[in-house]
Amino acid sequence: MTVAATTAATTTTATTTSSASSSSGLTSTQFLSLLVTELQNQNPLDPTNSTDFVNQLTSYANFEQQQTLNSNMSTLVSSLNSLLTLNSSNYIGQTVTAKADTGTLQSGQIAFGYSLDSAASDVTLSVKDSSGNTVWSGSGTTTSGTNSFTWDGTTTDGTQLSDGGQYTLNVSATDSTGQSVYGYTTVTGKVTSIDNSSGTPMLNIGNTSISTNNVIGVSA
Repeated sequence: MTVAATTAATTTTATTTSSASSSSGLTSTQFLSLLVTELQNQNPLDPTNSTDFVNQLTSYANFEQQQTLNSNMSTLVSSLNSLLTLNSSNYIGQTVTAKADTGTLQSGQIAFGYSLDSAASDVTLSVKDSSGNTVWSGSGTTTSGTNSFTWDGTTTDGTQLSDGGQYTLNVSATDSTGQSVYGYTTVTGKVTSIDNSSGTPMLNIGNTSISTNNVIGVSA
């Protein structure tokens, strides 16, 4: 009965050691404590096989290395985020053009743009408010490549909207065969601040946040 109980305790401890070693929350001291406890409670009639013991020590070494690597990686990520934020601060006060379809109405206008993969036979533009309602619609230029469109903040019926609202430009562009030639939409504006609360530096243009990864042009 005593031997059986000891064997059961050893099996339980070994299982606990194996499971705990895979947890990222286990410290090296706790790992060693579990390993020593297992050796102290092993069945004297069936001691731990030397090969198994070496494997456990190897697991400990790998675990310790993984813990150190995780710690170093966390430090590296933190340093990179700080560096990215510092570099992004250079955008403040600069006018940037970025791939985006939403902008903030400032001084009665939003500078949009759109790219066409080839010349279009028909381009229809529509501006929607933050609720998805179309406030303006009309036609756009059909030139292949970059096209600009500055919306003056007025609705289709001529009502001037107040600054501060966010509006989205939808572009429908087709060629003579009815195939879409639309590429992407851009927004141009002056960067007023940087927001890194999400872990990714975002450029604030009015009330609109744009990722630095989407910036395609910068001017003073």
